[in-house]
Amino acid sequence: MLDNNLSRGAASPRVNGSRLWSRLMTMAEIGATTQGGCNRQALTDGDLAGRDLLSRWAEAAGCRVRVDAVGNLFLRRAGRDDRLPVVMTGSHLDTQPTGGKFDGVYGVLAGLEVIESLNDAGVVTRHPIEIGVWCNEEGCRFPMAMMGSAVWADRLPLDIAYALTDRAGLSVRAELERLGVDTHARMSRQAVKAAFEVHIEQGPVLEQRGKTIGVVTGVQHMSRHEVIVEGQEAHAGPTPMDMRRDPIRVLAEVLPALYACARERGPDARLTIGIIETSPGSPNTVPGRLRFTVDVRHPDVRVYDLLRLEIDRLVRAALQHQGLDGSVRCVWEAPGVTFDAACVDAVRSAAVELGYDMMDMVSGAGHDSCNVAAVVPTAMIFVPCAGGLSHNEAESALPADLESGANVLLGAMLALAVAVV
Repeated sequence: MLDNNLSRGAASPRVNGSRLWSRLMTMAEIGATTQGGCNRQALTDGDLAGRDLLSRWAEAAGCRVRVDAVGNLFLRRAGRDDRLPVVMTGSHLDTQPTGGKFDGVYGVLAGLEVIESLNDAGVVTRHPIEIGVWCNEEGCRFPMAMMGSAVWADRLPLDIAYALTDRAGLSVRAELERLGVDTHARMSRQAVKAAFEVHIEQGPVLEQRGKTIGVVTGVQHMSRHEVIVEGQEAHAGPTPMDMRRDPIRVLAEVLPALYACARERGPDARLTIGIIETSPGSPNTVPGRLRFTVDVRHPDVRVYDLLRLEIDRLVRAALQHQGLDGSVRCVWEAPGVTFDAACVDAVRSAAVELGYDMMDMVSGAGHDSCNVAAVVPTAMIFVPCAGGLSHNEAESALPADLESGANVLLGAMLALAVAVV
């Protein structure tokens, strides 16, 4: 029998929502922007300051602090048998340049709140509990989203991560070393029994449907495609329209067709034209070159594959119709993820026990849990955010919803951390 309050029939512990909110607001002061958001890009001094503050809080809560060779930060609360695999939670502290107060950081501080609440209740878990703070999740400074978790999960070689550079030419390795990380340390992955991540939804579904908790069953398939069209630079005035080799004509032909294709595939289809660049970029010159990107996502692999084929077909048809050279290629892909059934059930059971309105859902965005799920049983929990807005300084969430999500996290983790192996 476990020697803790639960074994004596006491009520399950609950998180301290006020403490969680207070820490979120304190962390938001690091890298605060004038519009109320946060700018703590990966491996900047602001990122380091956030990590240092979190480490001090964790050490005061009795945790051991460790940083691995790619900059992932781990905060460990000992278990009754500390040799057993950890029950993990966490997310990331880095933000977009104009990010919000909750994306990623909520999952990290909710994990710390789980530990603080277990301490307050005097609960000893058989398995150790660990918070993972993954390095460079956003991928905005260094061009590799979810970098740290990918290295940890052996999905990205460490030397490739080290070689990534920002726009100033600074490498990941150089910035890790500048911040005091030992890049010569052996990269190893600790044993993990199960992993959970709680996150704001970053979409409007929970809010629109009046649900407090999203039980995330998986992550949709997604990829990013680059289209290049080669034209011919010409003067905007003297050159007749019918004599131009204008690459924008391909864009004008493709865009309506792409949006129609997504619309025909139903409400779960997602298609985004994120970048449109012309060269030389002069207002009175017909462009000689066009580059644009197409991001495509869908939870059903068959529909997703059809969308990818349609992108390729429509671009090539437009190139041929306009008599221009060009190319379309996939530059990034993240296959869909189905989360572990037992971990999903633990989340669902915790939400039911707490009496929260909930719904099953598939994540539309990528998360570190996609990489973690490749090597250990994993699940996610979503809570609403105002208007579904994220990656934005106006990102907002209600304290009560954040507290509810942390309580579900606590219940799910406790079910696995206390259970006899």
